[in-house]
Amino acid sequence: MNIIDEIRSRANQQPNHPALICDQGNGKPEQVISYSDLVERMDNFADRLRQTHCNTGERVGLLAPQGIEFIEAGLGILAAGLCFVPISDDYDGDALEGFVNRTQLHYLIRQTDELQIQRFDEAGCVDGQEDEAFRKLQPAYIRFTSGTTNERKGVIIGHKTILERLENANQALNIEPEDKVMWMLPMAHHFVVSILLYLRYGATILLPRSYLAKPVLEFANTHSASVFYASPYHYDSLAKDVSGLGLPQVRLAVSTASGLGIDVAERFFNRMGVPLSQALGVIEVGLPVINIKRAKEKPLSLGQVLPAYDVWLRGEDGHPVSKDEKGEVCIRGKGIFDAYMDPWKPSSEIMGEDGFCTGDQGYFDEDGDLTLCGRRSNRINMAGMKFFAEEVEAVINTHPLVEESRVYGQSHPHLGEIPMAQIVPSDLDQPPSPTDLTSLCKQQLAAHKVPFSFNLANQLERTSTGKIKRW
Repeated sequence: MNIIDEIRSRANQQPNHPALICDQGNGKPEQVISYSDLVERMDNFADRLRQTHCNTGERVGLLAPQGIEFIEAGLGILAAGLCFVPISDDYDGDALEGFVNRTQLHYLIRQTDELQIQRFDEAGCVDGQEDEAFRKLQPAYIRFTSGTTNERKGVIIGHKTILERLENANQALNIEPEDKVMWMLPMAHHFVVSILLYLRYGATILLPRSYLAKPVLEFANTHSASVFYASPYHYDSLAKDVSGLGLPQVRLAVSTASGLGIDVAERFFNRMGVPLSQALGVIEVGLPVINIKRAKEKPLSLGQVLPAYDVWLRGEDGHPVSKDEKGEVCIRGKGIFDAYMDPWKPSSEIMGEDGFCTGDQGYFDEDGDLTLCGRRSNRINMAGMKFFAEEVEAVINTHPLVEESRVYGQSHPHLGEIPMAQIVPSDLDQPPSPTDLTSLCKQQLAAHKVPFSFNLANQLERTSTGKIKRW
């Protein structure tokens, strides 16, 4: 069995149940795709690919806008026995050519006004073994890491791994056919433990015409949305809505893609009455931790480790840390990725007894809930006093005149590193003063964590997934 078999099985059980509902706007009727319709579309797409004489395991890049067509094409690629490589829709020109070469694509599919399928007859291999090792993995999906602190890595996930991840995640999410899931994130970056999971367990995916608060809330209310899957940015927008519309049927609102701030969590709960469940999503692992049990009481926590995973904290000496101490988050369990691409390295050569070491630093509290402190690479060491850039940013971002910030360590001849900050003001004509920002930091942080300077910026450099790029 693979994920396509599972979706076919679901379609046989509930052929007329809506798989996708798309709000087309502009007075047009909603587009409803049943499970039987979706499987038919998927098979038609797969047949079109087979007519090109494609071979099992070949890599197929998909460049397409959000919506039904993206899902149809992604499933069709998998149904044809090919490896699905989603491409961000902001790739073009040299960036797209570089991506095609790096992934050694056999096909590039572009979906604009009409479908274009481009074949690359000279595609090379990715494993140094004429793709023999690659194909043995039964590859289904390649997704690149965000590249916030280093070069982006291609993560290869096989069919068996996908099924393990979906089973692991749904032990916490409990997605069922009655669920209607509001989709808010880029499909090129979120597809496995999301789109595929919802379809595997028979839910209906709601595709809004816009991500503006009012149309999303209207759409959610029309269809009694029960699950939201979105980023803190989207939840902040919904929390600021003044239409009076609520989310009375929502049982679960998952916050992912970036760290959740206490201000967003509190605003959303006060406005909607729904706590935000922050999740730890790791491309190499899946969804090992999510805060469902105590989301209201501890919104910044990542919550409990899922039963299928073993998450432990590694100290500087490589050994587990003592209770309440901070350490690097390491993860063991089923659903771990199969290999890195470019350069090729099977996961078996990367992970030993420690499991997958994430680079994130965190701690477990008295309830056994995991909280992250920051990335190990974002740690600043000032005269032997270590702290994380994220904890300083969290304070700076509470200033009413600050839109967002980035804190980093600058080399210093005597102190090792000193903290510096970049600030994007909410209004460029009325930026916060360095004196006010320094005062704010001194009120809430130890003296060595206060930035030496605050430099204004129009915007912060971001990765292709929207995360702040780190130096």
